[in-house]
Amino acid sequence: MAKDLDLITIGRSSVDLYGGQIGGRLEDMRSFDKYVGGSPTNMATGTARLGLKSALITRVGDEHMGRFLIEELKREGVDTTGVVTDPERLTALVILGIRDDRQFPLIFYRENCADMALSEADIDEGFVARARAVVATGTHLSHPRTEAAVLKAIRLARKHGARTALDIDYRPNLWGLAGHGAGEERFIASDKVTAKLQSTLSLFDLVVGTEEEFHIAGGTTDTLAALRAVRAVSAATLVLKRGAAGAVAFAGAIPASLDEGETGPGFPIEVFNVLGAGDGFMSGLLKGWLDDEAWPRSLEYANACGAFAVSRHGCTPSYPSLAELDFFLKRGVKEKALRKDAELEQIHWSTNRKGDFSTMRVFAFDHRIQLEEIAGATPEMIGAFKELCLDAALKVQAGRPGYGILCDGRLGREALYRAAGRGLWIGRPVEWPGSRPLLFEPEIGSDCGGLAEWPAEHVVKCLCFCHPDDDQDLWAEQEASVGRLFDACRRNRLEFLLEVIPSKTGPVDDDTTAEVIGRFYDLGIYPDWWKLEPMASEAAWEKACAAIAENDPHVRGIVMLGLDASEEALKESFAAAARFDLVKGFAVGRTIFGEAARAYMAGELAPQEATAMMAEKYARLCAHWDDARAAATNSGRKTTR
Repeated sequence: MAKDLDLITIGRSSVDLYGGQIGGRLEDMRSFDKYVGGSPTNMATGTARLGLKSALITRVGDEHMGRFLIEELKREGVDTTGVVTDPERLTALVILGIRDDRQFPLIFYRENCADMALSEADIDEGFVARARAVVATGTHLSHPRTEAAVLKAIRLARKHGARTALDIDYRPNLWGLAGHGAGEERFIASDKVTAKLQSTLSLFDLVVGTEEEFHIAGGTTDTLAALRAVRAVSAATLVLKRGAAGAVAFAGAIPASLDEGETGPGFPIEVFNVLGAGDGFMSGLLKGWLDDEAWPRSLEYANACGAFAVSRHGCTPSYPSLAELDFFLKRGVKEKALRKDAELEQIHWSTNRKGDFSTMRVFAFDHRIQLEEIAGATPEMIGAFKELCLDAALKVQAGRPGYGILCDGRLGREALYRAAGRGLWIGRPVEWPGSRPLLFEPEIGSDCGGLAEWPAEHVVKCLCFCHPDDDQDLWAEQEASVGRLFDACRRNRLEFLLEVIPSKTGPVDDDTTAEVIGRFYDLGIYPDWWKLEPMASEAAWEKACAAIAENDPHVRGIVMLGLDASEEALKESFAAAARFDLVKGFAVGRTIFGEAARAYMAGELAPQEATAMMAEKYARLCAHWDDARAAATNSGRKTTR
């Protein structure tokens, strides 16, 4: 069978609930961030980010947390064929915090959890045969049922010519050696655990652990003696993690000194959070190992990935993309607190976003003033009408990718609620309509604190009326507001769309929009999306796209707005914009809903008729965009990247 997977990890999967406050007791945490967790699950994600084709064998519950894990793994590019949904047990949870750079209070909620029900029946030989390597962790050797599953997978891997690796991953309380409150305990001696580990070590080609983990595997707290005890039962390459001292690999006999093994360069960075560092390290190590790099290079990858992990909040979210790792290894450390390195953090954010948004057909009905000004309109009627807009969008989408909506949370709240989980791209405005200088909707707050309540799938959209000729006081006020909003978006892990319409505030030429774009980048503001008005010339499009590409090569792209233009005018604008790869599609509103809204508010159009009218117009615009893109592709599009 063809080896279409680089590796399969097997074992624990959990949801990590990370305390949001740093430096306090777990008892005093006020909020928690939700991440993918469990060492094998972390490693599957970490290696996928590094470009490996990764898969996972585990069990999750048939509930919200289990679905969260599966959905997140798929977004990261991890093959979930081997993830079994357990109909009886709950997904494991871990509640944890960062007390300081050494202490990490941690509670495992794993009583009869789903992943501990993993059994031999869950191991499919055909699936295992697809992998170049199978990676196990020590926890699943602690119970006869899960041990049998792991050993079956490892033996099948060896049968089919795959490599095998073990991360010792010793957690005493998961072996029943410590109480629930001792989750951060890393070492308790146990002859039983040592015997169990030593009975399996001969099955692995690579064994990785900290000094404490080799102590338990070797049965002694003398590190060299422990390594020799492991070597006596295993021919595997042994990789010893030594914390700040780096890591060392022993492919053969254990020498007289730990310093005589093969090493890779380390990185002098500030330690912020030690949780998940080992899984990050292992992800980098596996990348090098499976790429057949020399051990010093593999250890360099591992040390770098571990450095990212200890410098950021959370485990899996900290791990780098391959582009980020390459950048870091070439440039080196500039700021020891890596999470405060703005250049590095921008690459981390922009290269780890997930989802295919190469085509954007967006029905924009986030309008507030325009609907409120229609004769007969009331907030209740507008809210009901926005639900009809959503119905029209869903009718055209028909479950397909590449469609989206813009909808506000003040008049369109019910439509936003209903849109959740439908596969739509969802943008949501924050600006007070027509404000100049920029003000935010009351629900957002002057400090943008309201974004903490937004679902992860909502994209923050902000329209800023600005022009290069605006006076400096106005620019200063607007820049401060957009900067505050951008920081809040990143803090809440929300994507940000910035809309600018210079023609509304002054005369424009081929340079105007590009100047506005450049000014925001000069401030360190990196929108994920830009929403731009149709350009009057090809040169204007070229300059705007160049201004974006030069500053942010990983930007999501541009959507073009409509400005209540006629369908025919938009068709012409689409033809011009579609020639540029950075333009992913459109976000158009009044051209689609204007006529229906006026008739609906006047009582001249039934709800079903309004929906049908808007769906027809929206579908035609989608077809116009698709035709324009196809024509541009055939004639030769401009990348500007």
